[in-house]
Amino acid sequence: MNTANTSTVETQDPPVGQSSEAVATPLQPKPAQAVLSRRLAIGLIGMLLASLLAILNEQVTALAMTDVQGVFSIGHDDGTWLTTLFEAANVATMVFAPWFGITFTLKRFTIGAVIATMFFGFLCPFAPNLFTLYALRVLQGIAGGCIPPMLIIVALRYLPPEVKLYGLAGYALTATFGPALGAPLAALWTEYVSWQMVFWQIVPLGVLSCVAIQQGLPPDPLKLERLGSFNWTGFLTGFPAVAMVVIGLLQGDRLDWLNSGFIRVMFGGGTLLFVTFLVNEWFAPVPFFKLQMLSRRNFSHGLLTLTGAVILLVGVAAIPGQFLARIHTYRPLQTSPLSLLVAIPLLIALPATAAVLNLKRVDCRWVMAIGLSLMVTTCLMGSFMTSEWVRENFYFLQSLQIVAQPMLIMAILMGVTTGLPPTEGPFASAMFNSVKTFSAALATGLIEGLGTAREHFHSHVLVDHLGNNALIASQSIDAAHGLGELAHRVHEQAVVLTSADLYRVMAGVAVALLLLVPVLPVRIYPPWTTTPPSSH
Repeated sequence: MNTANTSTVETQDPPVGQSSEAVATPLQPKPAQAVLSRRLAIGLIGMLLASLLAILNEQVTALAMTDVQGVFSIGHDDGTWLTTLFEAANVATMVFAPWFGITFTLKRFTIGAVIATMFFGFLCPFAPNLFTLYALRVLQGIAGGCIPPMLIIVALRYLPPEVKLYGLAGYALTATFGPALGAPLAALWTEYVSWQMVFWQIVPLGVLSCVAIQQGLPPDPLKLERLGSFNWTGFLTGFPAVAMVVIGLLQGDRLDWLNSGFIRVMFGGGTLLFVTFLVNEWFAPVPFFKLQMLSRRNFSHGLLTLTGAVILLVGVAAIPGQFLARIHTYRPLQTSPLSLLVAIPLLIALPATAAVLNLKRVDCRWVMAIGLSLMVTTCLMGSFMTSEWVRENFYFLQSLQIVAQPMLIMAILMGVTTGLPPTEGPFASAMFNSVKTFSAALATGLIEGLGTAREHFHSHVLVDHLGNNALIASQSIDAAHGLGELAHRVHEQAVVLTSADLYRVMAGVAVALLLLVPVLPVRIYPPWTTTPPSSH
C-alpha cells in the first residue's frame, strides 16, 4: 500500500452537542507529499546522465574492442578478456552498490563512482601493457557498476507518486536507449574521430552529471555506523560467485563450455558460492538481497520476466547485426541505422508508455502482454530470413521494437516498484539491477553457444547432403567455379539457418513469458492512486 497517499484516522464518540467532525483526531499526521522542485529535477537529470554514461561506456567499449585490440596488437583470445573482466566486475558490483550508496549517501557515492569511471577510462589508452589494461578495465567495471542502481533508489525516494512512472521511464531509457546508441557511437569514434574516444567519450557527460547531482540532490548524513554491521560473509561469497559465473558465460563458447576444466570450475565454484550467499542473505540481519521480497507475486514475476526480457532485447539487437556482418561484411557504421531506428523514437515512446500506465483504468498486465506479443511477431517474422536480406529488410522488424520494448520494460518496472516503501528501495534496486546485468551476460552466452552449435549442425547437414548427392555436388562445384566458392556458399547458408533458429528461440522465450502473464502477476494500480495495490 502506498503510505504516501493515505493517513490513519481514528474517531471517538462525540460529547453531547458536538459533531463527530469536530472531535475526529488523527493518530498520525498525514505524511508530507514529495514535491518535484526545479532543483531536485536537476539532480534527477544528473542521475539519469550518470546511468546513461555507465551504459554507454559498457556498450561502446565492447563493440569497439576489435579496433582497440588492433591498436594494442592484442590477439583475439587475450582480447576477449578485456570485455569479460569488465562485465564480471560490473555485474558483481551491482549486488552491493546500493548498500554502499546508503552508507556513504547517494550524492557522494554516485559522484565518486562517476569520477572513478572517468578516471580509469581516461587512463586506458595509456596502458603500457596488457595486464595494466586488464586491471584498468576491472577497476572501471567496478566503478561503472556502482552507478545504475542509484537511479532507481533516487526515483523511489524523491519522486512524487504522480510522476514516479516517468522517473522509471528515465531508468528504462538507460536500459533501452543507451544500448541502442552503442553501435552508432562506436562507429563514429572508430571510423571518423579516434579510437581513444571509445574510452574518453564519457568525460564530458560525466562532468555534467556530477555538477547536476551536486547541485540538485538534497544532502544526506553519512551513515558510517553501518560499516560496523557490514555483511562480510555475503560480500566474500557473493562477489566472487557472480564474477565466476559471468566469466564462465562469456568465455564458455571460446573454451568449449563444460569440455573445459576452467569453465567447469567457474560454473561449479560460482554456483556453490552463490548458494552459500543466498542462504546467508536469508538469515543476515543486514542483507544485500532481501529475499523475503520474493514472496510478493508481482516482485518475483517482475524479476523472472526481466530475465527473459533482457534475453529478448539482447537477442533481437544482436541477431541482425551479426547476420549482416557475417553475410554482407557490414561494419558497425553500416548497421548503425538499425540501432538508431529504435533509439531515437524511444525518447518519445517511453514517456508515452509511462503516461498510459499512469491511467488508473489501464492494467499493466495487458500492456506487458501486448509488448510480448509484438516481440513474438518480430521473432517469427525474422525466422523467415534468407541470404538476400540486407539492412532494409530489418527495418520493419526494428520498428516493432519501438512499441514493444517500452511496453514490456515499463510494465516490469511498475510491477516491481509499485507499493515498495522507500526503505526497501535499495534492496529492490540491488536485486533488479543484478538480475538485469546478469541476464545480459546470460543472453550473450546463450546466443554465442547456441549459435555455434546450430551453425556446426547446419554445416554438417549441408555437407552431408551434398556428399550424398554426387550430381548436385558436381553441378554446384561447376556453378561455383571451385571448392572454395562452394564452401563459402555452404557457410553462408549455415549462418542464415542459424540466425533463423536464434529468432525462433527468442520467440519461444517471449511465448513462455506471455503464458506467465495471466497466471502469476496480480492487478496493480499507478503509484498516485489511493487504491491499494495487491502484491501477494
